[in-house]
Amino acid sequence: MRRKDREVTDMREIFGILSRCDTVRIGIRGREYPYVVPVSFGAEMADGHPVVYFHCAREGLKLDLLAADPRVCVEGDIFIRTETTDHGITTRYESVIGQGDFEILTDHEEIVRALRVLTEHYGYMNYPLTSCRALDFVCVGKIVLKEITGKRNLPLPAGE
Repeated sequence: MRRKDREVTDMREIFGILSRCDTVRIGIRGREYPYVVPVSFGAEMADGHPVVYFHCAREGLKLDLLAADPRVCVEGDIFIRTETTDHGITTRYESVIGQGDFEILTDHEEIVRALRVLTEHYGYMNYPLTSCRALDFVCVGKIVLKEITGKRNLPLPAGE
């Protein structure tokens, strides 16, 4: 990373940034060009690695591409604002980028648990997943991030 002053190295802080993101984008090897898709997600730590869960239809281009090559890049960011500084204009933000392998969950209990992580991420703590009609039609993906980096350019404290 070129700007070491913006690098986030503590895994708790990196996971905190990921957890505050509204959406993540998944970069997938496309047929001719890279394919990037935004997804709703949930995340948790498991064995020292961030794990990202998302849901989608059971068929489509995304799953076709992932079946051909499950290696992905996951990006999430939090835009704070742009502002002028003594040096010009800057954007205040936090972001994460990670790499890992995609897999489709098949175990019913694991699917429900992953969807619970996802629904809680969006504030639905008690949503009755086991009675959800879509449960039988959804595909749930899991990405264990083997590598992840964080970066931030936060606003300066007032008065500085």
